[in-house]
Amino acid sequence: MQEPPQNRNITFQFEPTAMQEKDNLSEIDIQKQHIMDNKELSIWEALIPVVILMALLAYNIFWEDGEWLGEYSNQYILLMGGVVAAIVGFMNKVSLGVMLTEVWENLKSVFIPIMILFLVGALAGTWLISGVIPAMVYYGLQVLSPAIFLPASVIIAAIISIATGSSWTTSATVGIALVGIGTALGINPGMIAGAVISGAYFGDKMSPLSDTTNLAPAMAGTDLFTHIRYMAFTTVPTIIITLIVFSIISATVEVTGDADISGLLATIDATFNTTPWLFIVPIIVITLILIKTKPLIALAAGVISAAVVAVIFQGDVLAELSDSNFSVITQAIFTDTAIVTVNEKLNDLFSSGGMEGMLWTIFLIICAMVFGGIMDGIGALSRITNALLKMASSIFGLFASTVISCLGLNAIASDQYLAIVIPGKMFKKAYEDRGLAPQNLSRTLEDSGTVTSVLIPWNTCGAYQSGVLGVGVAEYFFYAIFNWLSPFMTLLFAAFRIKIKMLRKPKQA
Repeated sequence: MQEPPQNRNITFQFEPTAMQEKDNLSEIDIQKQHIMDNKELSIWEALIPVVILMALLAYNIFWEDGEWLGEYSNQYILLMGGVVAAIVGFMNKVSLGVMLTEVWENLKSVFIPIMILFLVGALAGTWLISGVIPAMVYYGLQVLSPAIFLPASVIIAAIISIATGSSWTTSATVGIALVGIGTALGINPGMIAGAVISGAYFGDKMSPLSDTTNLAPAMAGTDLFTHIRYMAFTTVPTIIITLIVFSIISATVEVTGDADISGLLATIDATFNTTPWLFIVPIIVITLILIKTKPLIALAAGVISAAVVAVIFQGDVLAELSDSNFSVITQAIFTDTAIVTVNEKLNDLFSSGGMEGMLWTIFLIICAMVFGGIMDGIGALSRITNALLKMASSIFGLFASTVISCLGLNAIASDQYLAIVIPGKMFKKAYEDRGLAPQNLSRTLEDSGTVTSVLIPWNTCGAYQSGVLGVGVAEYFFYAIFNWLSPFMTLLFAAFRIKIKMLRKPKQA
């Protein structure tokens, strides 16, 4: 009689640092994440759902222009990948209950981010009718010129992200404003989003308030500030290169907008009551986040304060949209809102989908979590990571395997936290065996796991950033220079043994 497969439910836990006691905007509860290990599953079986998923996504993108199965093609494809993974699991005698348990754990982990996305949609709508976004564009146009806009966007996003510890917060506040300002100047939205994301993720990495910056050293076995100092060796050169490239782009790019912004300023001024008092709304939100208020509370405060400001300062705008102020505000929160001006470029900018506009992104995250949960439930994630670990025959090979594992898990599990937790636990002993200090692992986890999550359209981070900024991942991918350059930088340091901290001499192969 055949023995049933050995399915082991491995729970990885760590003690959070003081910095993690409060929720961050982008935080997902990783302390209860389960990593399933199924010894009966072969590497080839584990890869079947991945190969099919990537093939279907490629077909949809390159041959069907993303509309193969309608508006929600990517979502359906992720579910189809989940079905394939479930079939592989059944063939290896993994019970449906185990798979559903992991799916449920994944879905629970993204409940808060989904609520945040709904509130970001409401925030965008209320900040529009209150004049907050138009005011940001109005004053920003007078300060930021095309010649300095992109590197300035990187720096602004970096400062906010370091202060808040969250790339999500940065995108939901200054990110939206910078995209609006840059679009009005005629700069490619993909460039703007790439600059914002580059700065935001630099700040997220280097901030002691960041959830991932606390998670990586906890997984590797080092302390927070040792991790940050060691990470600076690869991160600072990467952000310097990013700033240089964006400076060159800003100096040479040919904008399609009118160099004379007086017409844009006049249109905004004629449509809205632009006053510095409107900035009290984003100041409230950022202040609440800085004092570590729960993100849902901070964003809700932003929605409520914007609604009050709209009634006080934008009476004419509200009257144009409806006879009832209440109906205008509720429409801005839940559905589409469009404010028509004499400038077509501004018409595109001054529109919002509210909570309804976030549904596509939310469905994508849910479907990605279903696929990732089933893959975890059948033991595929653990199997793929272990296979990569076995290929690491040298120190450089170990670093490369870690990078590939993080990149792969960002694509397969659709979750940057699993892309840190799983490789962190799987590779920890291998780094110790080769005499490598734990900060080598923690740095590599961040350089490849944290920053590349935003480059995957169905990853929670990629879906969020594209949804909030209104720019597709494919549009900003190339310009998110810091994010795709970081893994190459960490591999470069590993190849030439630059700042590779050793505990002792590594064992001879």
